[in-house]
Amino acid sequence: MARVVRFHQLGGPEVLRIETMEVPPPGPGEVQIRVRALGLNRAEALIRSGRYIVSPPLPSGLGCEAAGQIESLGPGVTGFAPGDAVSVLPPNSMVRWPAYGDVANFPAELVVRHPAALSWEAAAATWMQYLTAYGALIDIAQLRRGEFVAITAASSSIGLAAIQIANVIGAIPVAITRTRAKMRDLLAAGAAHVIVSEEEDLQAGLTDIAGPEAVRVVFDAVGGPAFGPLTAAMARGGILLEYGGLSPEPTPFPLPAVLGKSLTLRGYVVHEIIADPLRRAAAKAFILQGLESGALTPVIDRVFPFEQIVEAHRYLESNAQFGKIVVTL
Repeated sequence: MARVVRFHQLGGPEVLRIETMEVPPPGPGEVQIRVRALGLNRAEALIRSGRYIVSPPLPSGLGCEAAGQIESLGPGVTGFAPGDAVSVLPPNSMVRWPAYGDVANFPAELVVRHPAALSWEAAAATWMQYLTAYGALIDIAQLRRGEFVAITAASSSIGLAAIQIANVIGAIPVAITRTRAKMRDLLAAGAAHVIVSEEEDLQAGLTDIAGPEAVRVVFDAVGGPAFGPLTAAMARGGILLEYGGLSPEPTPFPLPAVLGKSLTLRGYVVHEIIADPLRRAAAKAFILQGLESGALTPVIDRVFPFEQIVEAHRYLESNAQFGKIVVTL
């Protein structure tokens, strides 16, 4: 028997319940992990509230990032042993492989031995943010040394990961944040420039920093009206990668900029990288090297105990965090 988090109806954080139930043994190609820490992601709040791109069957589990020790191996799994310290790449279904619990099953191909120096909290805060940022900036956009990259929602864990990855390859990260409250922290986290979108003209700010044709890559989690100034400041032939859609306002299609500058506007989800064995292997190698060298360091905002999972989700929805929210067991 194990403690797991489930929800029986869609709604706010209060619908989450800690229940005791039997977790089945790992199936073929799976491993079972004794979970020590969980990384929270905004998609989990969206699926819990019924605002995600897929609807879960009820009751449903939740969660896609965990770190812990291998408890047992399913049929056909080799290369791991009980007691191994591991972390998990996000599976393509948190309903099929929910992470919120004392023990959880995951596909063995998504289980990684992370650097031994990484704490459980840091290991649980690693894969979603760095895989998402790597896939967009390196795999798809092929961001290069000396190029400017505009990063919205820059104080999120993925935004901070993008700043770190840009610095690793010698690109110039321009962080875009809503208010001035996180400006100093973003500069300390490695942003070369910070634009406060509620106080500054976004297009003018990007143009002043990078020049009228210098922003080739935009990494956006927001959508909404900002598409206009973002694309207006982009370079000819530039690419905007949209991975979020946090804005509650409609997102206009910036036809003049797209046609006039031959821009690419591309939707992106991290699972296109995770699902491809070759791209996944390249991403893992890049991230593990960065973790080993210290060039990539997960930024953790706050840690909650498992018993406070409702409070952790309330904090997740507050947008007050700077970096990752982690839950420990």
